Amino acid sequence: MAGEFSTIGLIGKYGESTMGETLVHISEELAKYDCSVMLEDETASKISNHKLPTASLEKIGNECDLAIIVGGDGTLLNAARNLIDYNVPILGINLGRLGFLVDISPDEIGRRFEELFDGKYEVEHRIMLNMTVEHQDGRISKNDAFNDVVVHKWDVARMIETETFINGKFLNTMRADGLIVSTPTGSTAYALSGGGPILQPDLDALVLVPICPHTMSFRPIVIDGESKIELHVKDSTDKAQVTCDGQTNFSLVSGDKVIIERKSRVIRLIHPCKHDHYEILRAKLRWGENF
Repeated sequence: MAGEFSTIGLIGKYGESTMGETLVHISEELAKYDCSVMLEDETASKISNHKLPTASLEKIGNECDLAIIVGGDGTLLNAARNLIDYNVPILGINLGRLGFLVDISPDEIGRRFEELFDGKYEVEHRIMLNMTVEHQDGRISKNDAFNDVVVHKWDVARMIETETFINGKFLNTMRADGLIVSTPTGSTAYALSGGGPILQPDLDALVLVPICPHTMSFRPIVIDGESKIELHVKDSTDKAQVTCDGQTNFSLVSGDKVIIERKSRVIRLIHPCKHDHYEILRAKLRWGENF
């Protein structure tokens, strides 16, 4: 019997050539445990020859006990932003290269599902960010981020100038290509490329990483996860933009204010038993290999 996970939503990567085959395989495996399965609308529109009932992300959030994400880390990031307010646990099936977040390969689905429905799995809690832009013309823009919120330049040839405040206290004025505000999850993404530290994923902390700062003494800073970060856009000569998880963008101009805070809800990731984040780090970052 399905037990704890009786109604399951399936969300796939759009355009992935093997998506349909993998989703059918997953639904057949889930049928062994008497699960009700819903296929997300947009995913369903991209594949054929399925006989699964379809549902919106909202319905999956409201009615499912588990969301299974099929694709890569980017697919899971998008799903996490859409499902965070519904408190649905997420499990990732990896169709691409080894992922930090999607850690079950298609050829082990049968064995991993058997463990899942036997209660043999691990739950990991990850923090997310809420981003609000208070535009100087009075408009408000909002979005969430699982990896990072990045304020960055629009014009490749120019820097932007921002003032940064943490919990209302002035940190600095920065001229740079931009600033990354990252969760521990995002510390192995853009923040790592920018020279930031790798944070243990379940920490309640944030890291600020400057992108090519004009002042070389401005180094990455790790702060408490409950901190409120404000970035004031000061440069009036060029447009800037703010990006959430590299997937959603909002334009910025001089006078705009970007406010970044931890969301009150957390993402619950379901992992196989004996999940080892450090093993994934070694494989992804190729630690210990001879070049």
